[in-house]
Amino acid sequence: MRYAYGISAALLLAGSAATLTGIGPAGAQTAANDSSVMRNVVPRAGAPMSFADLTEQLQPAVVNISTTQRVRVNNNPFAGTPFDGLFGNRQSGGGEQTREAQSLGSGFIISADGYVVTNNHVVAPGNRNATIESITVIMPDRTEYEAELVGRDAASDIAVLKIKASKPLPFVKFGDSTSARVGDWVIAIGNPFGLGGTVTTGILSAIHRNTGQGGAYDRFLQTDASINRGNSGGPMFDLNGNVIGINNAIISPTGGNVGIGFAIPAEVAAPIVETLKDGKTIERGYLGVQISALSEDLADSLGLEKNRGEFVQRVEPDEAAAKAGIQAGDVITKVNGKAVTPDQTLSYLVTNLPIGTVVPIELIRNGKTIKVNAKLGKRPSEEELAGSTFDPDAEDDAMGQNDDGTSAQATADALGLSVIDLTPAIARQIGVPSSQKGVVVTTVNPNSDAAQKGIRRGFLITSVNRKPVTTVAELDEAISNATSANREAVLLQIRRGARQPVFVAVRLQDN
Repeated sequence: MRYAYGISAALLLAGSAATLTGIGPAGAQTAANDSSVMRNVVPRAGAPMSFADLTEQLQPAVVNISTTQRVRVNNNPFAGTPFDGLFGNRQSGGGEQTREAQSLGSGFIISADGYVVTNNHVVAPGNRNATIESITVIMPDRTEYEAELVGRDAASDIAVLKIKASKPLPFVKFGDSTSARVGDWVIAIGNPFGLGGTVTTGILSAIHRNTGQGGAYDRFLQTDASINRGNSGGPMFDLNGNVIGINNAIISPTGGNVGIGFAIPAEVAAPIVETLKDGKTIERGYLGVQISALSEDLADSLGLEKNRGEFVQRVEPDEAAAKAGIQAGDVITKVNGKAVTPDQTLSYLVTNLPIGTVVPIELIRNGKTIKVNAKLGKRPSEEELAGSTFDPDAEDDAMGQNDDGTSAQATADALGLSVIDLTPAIARQIGVPSSQKGVVVTTVNPNSDAAQKGIRRGFLITSVNRKPVTTVAELDEAISNATSANREAVLLQIRRGARQPVFVAVRLQDN
């Protein structure tokens, strides 16, 4: 789990419709939260006197999930060092060994024949050196079943399991999370800290909460119902007994519950569960751009309102965006007629459209509104997408000086940077083609906004406010023009070595 005010993936399980036997006519199979059997247990509108009847009805369909993992461990203390193998394995008592590890989470049954929903991270290996050996589903009466992994989807963090029982199992159904409102009562049931079935209540604190973690499914129900480690994958119920969310994560400075928990909305989870249940893989639409939020700095540098659209950092060659004419530096404001906002991100809008859809897109380029049509491709795996992420702090290669041993100080004091013209010798040192144009950063004021944005010695600045710069003089002129236009920030395009260039908005310093 990650804490320190970050999103921590608490082990929370979730599921969908589970059938309870013994309710209604003898031998009938009815969902535990079916309206015909709920009328006598649902609390009256407003603050209920008790959740006991509702809990008694729903809890049999909520399960604990345990995994056994085999983890490879290298016992050689010199592994990965120049001394590796120098003394054989005598110092380590052996080479690579394995140890057993376990994880705990929650889930819920969605059908009488034993389909179970949970979070993917509950049943996924803890690291690349681990493999899952077994998954066990534990019922409230402590009956245990070996579970088969039917399907998993890392992007949405949802997994579906299957257990075999000699009798129909209790189950619950997904409800309509789109009708949920801030302030509605909710009930969370799960397995916090391995204690077993635990019930907590609270209200919905926010709908469609964007946590800032990025991705196509950064869109959660937020609640103050207590959610802790082990609750992952468990159901969040409304007062009608319907599953409106799958408990998934928390924000916590301490590692424990502080009243900020998140659940995957049923509107997102239900269709994914059905697809996985049918043994199919999830295929998503893909535009082929790397984007960033239109922050205040970016908006100032472009002369736009903040949070109106998302900024295109990079366009992938031969993908839908490139074929439609979308360019790096564009601001996409609408997709399929829907506004791109912090609560309705570009990734969310595109990912939830079928592959091959021709979608109208509205964007702003150089202050002008442009409309294009893009035919969506297939979204790559999360691993492939992660491999193309720009990380300015991944390395800190040293850059040599000019042939004369000096480093000229640019007059771009407003940026807190010193820069020099790019020469063939410096191009070789920083790993860019000799044909590349731009100016090279030699020093960075650690107190500047540029430093805070990750700009380092050896970075190449290729444009300012989307106009190319090839010399220090051109950079100075671009900064002067921005200052004269009363801009509070400028948009720099930077490049690090062989990586693709990205845009960074940098606030101008007061001189």
